[in-house]
Amino acid sequence: MTTLTSREFNQDTGRAKKEAANGPVFITDRGRPAHVLLTIEDYLRLAGGGMSLADALAQPGADFEFEPSRIAGPIGRPADLD
Repeated sequence: MTTLTSREFNQDTGRAKKEAANGPVFITDRGRPAHVLLTIEDYLRLAGGGMSLADALAQPGADFEFEPSRIAGPIGRPADLD
């Protein structure tokens, strides 16, 4: 984990991008964390995007249970054409 001041970030964005490859880069503003720089891969992983159901099931150790409830009665109904 790397922490940079806003000034350091503005002066050397290349360093910040290189550091982000190793983990999140926290950017402070007046000594307080204000922003986080992540690689797109880390962002998508955290946001849950970019992963299909097949990808999720193919992950090592993936263990999902799915038991849909039974439908009682007819599953269709007559169309209302009025």
